[in-house]
Amino acid sequence: MFLSRFLSTSALTVLALGTSVHALAAPERVIDVSLPLGPESQQGIGVLRFGEELERLSDGRLAIEPHYDNALGAEREVVEGMGFGIIDAGITSTGPMGGFVDQFMLFDLPYIFENHAHAYAFLDSEYGEQLAELAEQQMNVKILAWMENGFRHETNSVRVINTPDDLQGINHRTQESRVQVDTWEALGANATPMAWTEVYTALQQGVMDSQENPLATIYDVNFYEVQDYLNLTGHVYSPAPLMMGLDLFESFSEEDQAIILEAAALALPVQRDASQELEQRYLTQLEEKGMTVTHPDLAPFKEAVQPVIEQWGPTVGEDLVEAAINFEH
Repeated sequence: MFLSRFLSTSALTVLALGTSVHALAAPERVIDVSLPLGPESQQGIGVLRFGEELERLSDGRLAIEPHYDNALGAEREVVEGMGFGIIDAGITSTGPMGGFVDQFMLFDLPYIFENHAHAYAFLDSEYGEQLAELAEQQMNVKILAWMENGFRHETNSVRVINTPDDLQGINHRTQESRVQVDTWEALGANATPMAWTEVYTALQQGVMDSQENPLATIYDVNFYEVQDYLNLTGHVYSPAPLMMGLDLFESFSEEDQAIILEAAALALPVQRDASQELEQRYLTQLEEKGMTVTHPDLAPFKEAVQPVIEQWGPTVGEDLVEAAINFEH
């Protein structure tokens, strides 16, 4: 009864305003979108803006349904699910994607990008387009926008990290990436790959001492509850591409494909700005939560991981690695 009263009141209001009742209609298609984090995270802000623009540009025909905190599965399962057509869309880190496409391991290599402007310029260039084409060809996934997680930093529950020597003996969780394992072993840690959904519990129980993530992620999942030290190592820039299963994308009309891409393009700068703003805000808040924050000299870290870049360069593509490092920005 309440619903019928609400609808009739709304309908009268719309008619009184002389506007279309089409706005009240349910969308023709709701796209499920997987996110590893919550709605207030840098990922959530970008995906929700994408949804707003999608509804606006399609006059309400297209909408999204966000699924937060890995509700549809861990990142690797989500990437695979999009390729198989089981999951509509998602935003994930690039960590698991290197297991499908060697070139995506570029984003696992340490100290490739100097700052945000460097990373954005590279991703928004023909190199970002080439990587997106590889995702289509080898993963059956359409990259809609190169959103970001941000620069990653190390946290642990053992001690302050000022030099690579301080990582000796620390049990460190990496993403499921061979490059990341090699990186942290080069820095002196005992590196173990582990699915994201298991990390908090492993840190809480002392199975793992250490992890690394962007500041907004560290705050969003309450790592300050189980980690005492935040060390601003900035060792990796981590994109968070917003993606859709290629088969699903191609099932839309050309008009709707253009709307989907435009919505993603409009959401992209909003998401990137939010990511940087959250990064600064959460640095302060993590200190207030009791974490000890250090700003180590990065030169010894960069030197220690050079063999990793040399080792993996041929696999990732030496031209691609060199282009990323030296990209004009």
